[in-house]
Amino acid sequence: MTQQDNLEFDYKYGFAMPDTSIRTVPKGLSKQTVKDISDHKEEATFMRNVRLRAFDTFVQKSLPSWGPDLSAINFDDLTYYKTSTEKQFSSWEELPDDVKETYDRIGIPEAERDFLAGVSAQYDSEVVYEKVREELGKDGVIFCDMDTAVRKYPELVKPYFGTLIPAHDNMFAALNTAVWSGGSFVYVPKGVQVKLPLQAYFRINSEKFGQFERTLIIADEGSFVHYIEGCTAPIYQTKSLHAAVVEIFVKEHARVRYTTVQNWSQNVYNLVTKRARAEADGVMEWIDCNIGSAVTMKYPSVYLVGERAHGEVLSIAFAGEGQQQDTGAKMFHVAPNTTSRVVSKSISKGTGRASYRGLVSVHPDAHDAQVYVSCDALLIDPHSRTDTYPPYAHQKILLLSSNMRLQWKRLGRKSSFISCHAVFLRQQPRDCW
Repeated sequence: MTQQDNLEFDYKYGFAMPDTSIRTVPKGLSKQTVKDISDHKEEATFMRNVRLRAFDTFVQKSLPSWGPDLSAINFDDLTYYKTSTEKQFSSWEELPDDVKETYDRIGIPEAERDFLAGVSAQYDSEVVYEKVREELGKDGVIFCDMDTAVRKYPELVKPYFGTLIPAHDNMFAALNTAVWSGGSFVYVPKGVQVKLPLQAYFRINSEKFGQFERTLIIADEGSFVHYIEGCTAPIYQTKSLHAAVVEIFVKEHARVRYTTVQNWSQNVYNLVTKRARAEADGVMEWIDCNIGSAVTMKYPSVYLVGERAHGEVLSIAFAGEGQQQDTGAKMFHVAPNTTSRVVSKSISKGTGRASYRGLVSVHPDAHDAQVYVSCDALLIDPHSRTDTYPPYAHQKILLLSSNMRLQWKRLGRKSSFISCHAVFLRQQPRDCW
C-alpha cells in the first residue's frame, strides 16, 4: 500500500433507509413553507414572527460573490422539513426500527454508554432521541433540543437567540433563521463543571433535503462544558444542503470547548455560521474537523469582549477528489490583554481543494493583544490545490510529488507573525461570514 492509498477514506455511512416520514412540507421555499413549519411546531408568536422576518431578509440576499461556486444549489428543489416520528424518545429501543438501525450502525448508543454525559440525535428535521444523565439535571444543567427550549425556557432563549448571528448577517443565516428545526440548547449554571462531553448527532436520510439545526450554548460564570457534534448522510446523486447556525456565550471565567467532526457525504453543501462571545477571563475553543461534503464553507469565530479572554481554533480539513473545503477562523480582539490562537492543517488530494480563509481584527482599545496564526497544507499530487486568504498569510506547504510547484510566493521565513497579522487586519469581514 502506498502513502497515497492510506489517504483513501471508505465512507461507510453512505447507506440510506426507506423514507418513512409522517410529516413533511411541500418541496420548495416560500413564505407559506415558513408558516407550515411554524404551524407543525405549534410555536409561540414571537418565534413565528422571527421566522417570517428572516424569510423577507433571505429573499433580498444573494449568494456570496467570493469563495466556492454555489450556483448549483436549487432552493426550489429542496424539502425544508420532514420528520419520521410523532414524538421524541429517551430509549433507543423505542425508536422506529429504521431509525434505530441507522444509529446502531453508526455506533451512537455505544458511545453514549461509555463516554458521554448526554446525547441528542437528529434525524432529518427533528431530534428523535435525547437523554441526559440524572446528575446533570440535579446540577441545573439544561441540555435539550432547540424546539423544546423555545417552549420551556423562553426567558433564557429570547435574550440570546439571533443576537450573535442576526438573520441579516448572511444569506444562509437568514435561511436558517426562517426554516430552522432541531439543534441543541445548552445552559450550564454558575460554577458547574460538566466532566463528560455532551454530544449531538445530525443525520440526513432524505434526498434533495435541507437540514437547518440551530444551536445555542450559554456557559454561565465559572462553568465548563464540552459539546461534540457529528454528522453523516447517505450518498445520493442529487445535492442536499446543510446550513446550521451556532451561537455560544462564554461568561466570565467560563470555558467552552466545541468539537465538530463533519463527515457529510459528498453530495452535501455544508454552509455553516458559527460564532462565540467570550467575556472577561473566558475561554472559547473550537476544534473543527472537516472531511466530508462536496463544498464546505465554515469559519468559526470568537469575539473577545472581556479583558484577558482567550480564543482558540484548531481547523483540520481533508479535501479529496471533487471536494472543496473552504474553512478557517475569525478572531475579534475588542478588550485589552486578550489572546487568540489559530492553527490550520489541511490535506488536498486528487482534484481536492483546501482553502484557509482567516481574519484577525484588533480594536484600537484592545492594547496588549497577543495573536498567533499558523497554517500548514499538504499537497498529495500535481492536481490538488491549496489557497490561503488573505494570500500572504504565513503558510508552510509540503509537496509529495517531484513534478509539483507552487503557483505563488509566500512571506519569507524571517517574516514575523506581527507583519502577517497586518495583512489580516486589512481583510474585510465580508470575505467570510
